[in-house]
Amino acid sequence: MQVIAEIAPLRDQILQWRREGQRIAFVPTMGHLHDGHLTLVRKARENADVVVVSIFVNPMQFDKNDDLVAYPRTLEEDTAKLNAEAIDVLFTPSADVMYPQGMDNHVSIEVPSLSNILEGASRPGHFKGVATVVSKLFNIVQPDVALFGEKDFQQLAVINKMVADLALPITIVPVPTVREMDGLAMSSRNSRLTVDERQRAPVLAKTLRWISSQMRGGRNDYSELVLDGNDQLRAAGLEPDEIFIRDAHSLQPVTEQTSKAVILASVKLGQVRLIDNLMVELTVAQAEESSEE
Repeated sequence: MQVIAEIAPLRDQILQWRREGQRIAFVPTMGHLHDGHLTLVRKARENADVVVVSIFVNPMQFDKNDDLVAYPRTLEEDTAKLNAEAIDVLFTPSADVMYPQGMDNHVSIEVPSLSNILEGASRPGHFKGVATVVSKLFNIVQPDVALFGEKDFQQLAVINKMVADLALPITIVPVPTVREMDGLAMSSRNSRLTVDERQRAPVLAKTLRWISSQMRGGRNDYSELVLDGNDQLRAAGLEPDEIFIRDAHSLQPVTEQTSKAVILASVKLGQVRLIDNLMVELTVAQAEESSEE
């Protein structure tokens, strides 16, 4: 495994692979790797000859500096994990490499509509930071395929639209959320939970499963379902942030055309904000009745 921190040598390596006709897969991360990340890496190997992973804690996507400072950085451990997975290149640029003239003077990419709703409404500029850094990484690595986890559902939607609208020759492969044995979605932030908080955290996934079962059973009073879900979270000591029930394809409210919905939720648990989602297949009758409310 090569570890490269500058753009020029990575591009030289990419050019060599291109000349050899190698297919390139890319997994962008912010480090502090867990089994969810490593699942992406293994799926990448199934989709290409060469696997490139990046680790870059992107300051542009943090709306609060305290969160940026607190984000765990474990490069030595991450490097060992990726080496064990036999990836080809680990790209570890610094902020100066990615934003040589500073973030305020850097070109930015914004995906309209998708970036400013749901989580984007409560985190102004977050998805602009995501789209900008992913676009730049795509231009540096020039992958044939890039892999992203479905846990960050809205992020995946933003990236899919960016790739489509900019006609980027990249196939985006979504990978289902990887969970702990108790259902908690794997996240780098989980390591910041106290022992007590970690015991309560799976209630988030449990609540999503309950809402899903209610929807599959015919309930379409979505506003009431959200309130009921919030009550379950509070009863377990979690502080509800947001629960949305949306069309899984557009992230807009469910309509009579909706065939698949997604429940998106975020909670605060101590100093940590957790997110999760769950998709639900809808019958035509459910969608039509919900759209008439």
